Amino acid sequence: MRLLAAAAVLTAPRWLPGRVVALRAKVFEKVNGDNAITFPNALVGPDRFEEVYGHPAANGRSRGAGLSDLFWYWLAPGPEVHQEHLEAGPRYDDVARTTRALLAGPGDVLSAAAARCTGHVLDEVVTGQVTPVRLRDLMMPVWAEYFHELVFGEPCPREARDLIVGHADDVVTSLKCTGLRHPARRARLTRYLARRVAAGDVRRPLPATLSPTEQVHYLQGTFFNTAVVQMSEAMAHLLLALAQHPEVADRLRADPTDDRYFAHVLDETMRLYPLFGIAHRITTGDIALDERTTLPAGSVLCFSYPEYHAAGHRHPEVFDPDRWEHAQARAAHHIPFGVATNRPCPAWRLSPLALRAATREVLRRCALHSTVGHTRSLPNRGPCLLVRLDEPLPPRRLAVLGAVMRVRDRWEDVWRSVVQLVLGTVMVLDAHRLRLAGRYFDTHDTHGRPLRRRPPSTQEIT
Repeated sequence: MRLLAAAAVLTAPRWLPGRVVALRAKVFEKVNGDNAITFPNALVGPDRFEEVYGHPAANGRSRGAGLSDLFWYWLAPGPEVHQEHLEAGPRYDDVARTTRALLAGPGDVLSAAAARCTGHVLDEVVTGQVTPVRLRDLMMPVWAEYFHELVFGEPCPREARDLIVGHADDVVTSLKCTGLRHPARRARLTRYLARRVAAGDVRRPLPATLSPTEQVHYLQGTFFNTAVVQMSEAMAHLLLALAQHPEVADRLRADPTDDRYFAHVLDETMRLYPLFGIAHRITTGDIALDERTTLPAGSVLCFSYPEYHAAGHRHPEVFDPDRWEHAQARAAHHIPFGVATNRPCPAWRLSPLALRAATREVLRRCALHSTVGHTRSLPNRGPCLLVRLDEPLPPRRLAVLGAVMRVRDRWEDVWRSVVQLVLGTVMVLDAHRLRLAGRYFDTHDTHGRPLRRRPPSTQEIT
């Protein structure tokens, strides 16, 4: 018995994380409810995935889905005015226009700001021959500074950067169930943004259909949560892929002006590690799939990006930027920024420009090395070694550091998977108890207007 117990402990990194992940998946399936349908499936394969995703009736965002309570819980404060979760209507149109205006600008200006912010953070962090980092954590201050400049038109003070990073890290940590959320930490950023909005410091007019408090929550959720988190995740995936495929990094470093090859690298990174796992929509009308099958109004449609991105590619599990030499991203099963007919990412133009500029700045200064597991959800935050190009490490020392990193990462997977299961279950139950989305729509219509026939809710989304 003791031998069996010892063997189970010693082999835990091989078998336990996968078992726990499968158990977590079952927990979240329960949240979806019986009316949830995941695509692609046997009826709607990859060839019809975008057709259903882009259907005019697949446009409901929050009302009527159990998943909405969970996402509102993670994204508070302000999910009711977050662009991604607003229902279609005048408020959504107003918010979307403002987001586009704040993200707009000449490409060279947007790129230069990304390079400058990246260099600023690297100057702080990379102070020796070799620097161990978690890539997501490394990049969060970069994008905190970047989006602060886009919103306020001025450099980001260190105090504000710390508030933005603390808030964004709290959101993504709770989303990945590696930690609980901290509303008080998030409220500190809310107070900072409220002062700036009241002083008229935002460089573009904010949505007139939102109250002053809602304008603050809109900025916090869209720019200092989603934008910072998604760009940090994208950079972490990109840099980790380069760290584990040095021949690709060397080619990018050798010719920084080869935009075509960088586009292939980015397309392959987003194909293999899409930022969205599942995008859910609620049908606002019936969708006829064929003469016999109809998706009724109120169905929760879950679109799986990883499954769709894997379909139709040879060896889809392999990171191979060269596959895009003879493939058109528009013709492939590839939607890194969503579909144009159903709320694509508003940063679809800005993101590649900024990611390319930031990547070039990193490669200009450092070589990257990593031996850790690389998964789409990236719960390990991307452990990596940054080695100064002017002070390369001896191969033997690099091999030793890589071996230590690999062993540590595998054992971290064990305790982290258990933490995710426990905390994920706790937060699912807490979100179900609070019913943030459900309570909101009990007292507001889909356009955010209070319903006169019901008393106003006393539940504050925090």
